[in-house]
Amino acid sequence: MSRQIIATASAPAAIGTYSQAVRVGDTVYMSGQIGLDPISMTLADSFEAQAVQVFENLKAVAEAAGGSLADAVKINLYLTDLANFAKLNEVMARYCSEPFPARAAVGVASLPRGAVVEADAVLVLAGNA
Repeated sequence: MSRQIIATASAPAAIGTYSQAVRVGDTVYMSGQIGLDPISMTLADSFEAQAVQVFENLKAVAEAAGGSLADAVKINLYLTDLANFAKLNEVMARYCSEPFPARAAVGVASLPRGAVVEADAVLVLAGNA
């Protein structure tokens, strides 16, 4: 099965040795996104603003792959402060609707560039080839 590298200027350019996403068949594996603005490559000050940008970035990569966040079957979330968990649920609900994807939420000591939240996702684009 061939691999297709997914890239879009509507999400931050990779800041390391990875692709924004890789599509294999109908499955898209999306790399982690922090709340970097894709133009300025800076982080917002608040948790909520960073969380919104994380989902905007994931949305942009999903669209570049030919899908949307409605195609997400698994999302992994990483927070530097689990006290922000409820706020993250509120933000995620703006971008994902029922039936919700499977999900993990993990507290971590730190994230790249001093970000406070990161998320990655797996999409299945059955019928969207």
